[in-house]
Amino acid sequence: MRSRYCAYARGEFDYIFRTWHPKTRPSDVTTSPDLTWTRLEIVAAEGTTVEFKAHFRTSVGGDVMHEVSRFAQRAGRWVYVEPIG
Repeated sequence: MRSRYCAYARGEFDYIFRTWHPKTRPSDVTTSPDLTWTRLEIVAAEGTTVEFKAHFRTSVGGDVMHEVSRFAQRAGRWVYVEPIG
């Protein structure tokens, strides 16, 4: 989760694409150019789920994305699968 957050913050969308499960990833993983990620909080992690809060800013102000995500191991690497709930 932390490496994916850093990749979003740095605009490394090829890494985001590679670490997203191929059955659930969209064809375009880029974000809005006016979006700036500012902080990541890992709320909980257990087994294959991670609850996190990703803080960001846009031209209209700051906000938080709160999600519980499911991950899976694929060929020995962890990949993002989908949000839960």
